[in-house]
Amino acid sequence: MFPTETVYGIGVNGLDSNAIKKLFQIKQRSFNKPISLLVSSKEMIKQVACHISELEYKLIDAFFPGPLTLVLDKTAVVPDILTAGLPTVGIRMPENKIARKLVQFVGSPIATTSANMADYPSQTNLHDLMKLSNFQNSVDCWVDAGESKLGIASTVVQVRDGTPYILREGCISMEHIKKVLNQT
Repeated sequence: MFPTETVYGIGVNGLDSNAIKKLFQIKQRSFNKPISLLVSSKEMIKQVACHISELEYKLIDAFFPGPLTLVLDKTAVVPDILTAGLPTVGIRMPENKIARKLVQFVGSPIATTSANMADYPSQTNLHDLMKLSNFQNSVDCWVDAGESKLGIASTVVQVRDGTPYILREGCISMEHIKKVLNQT
């Protein structure tokens, strides 16, 4: 368990299929719901994503690090279990320095999802997380950084045919995205 600026996350090595399977099981998450990857640098994005368009690079430059998850074409190193067999993967570079340092320490992207049980609200502090029985004996490391700065999940965006689409509303609005892309 670790903090991000949005909500607390739970994560594992994002390139290890067995670890990712354990993450799904701990959260009681359906295997047909993809999990995103946290990266610590723009260079790390290239390890797990390909065919990145100019528009997608504009979003990366404007919102990374920050509360945006960008759905990109995945590379062959990304396990299918992570993406539910889809050819794309969600990528996020958190603003939270602890989360980015954790990715650097692991040395590869971290498969992460909000630290909550499937279909339950996301948690914004470690105190509330420690009350969840499924996590008490399943999590190897807990990092406490107090209350999450934003308290709402990241905005998830996918660009299709040159048009950005919000797949999940979060802190960043479509108006803000279009402004950055000069599409107002």
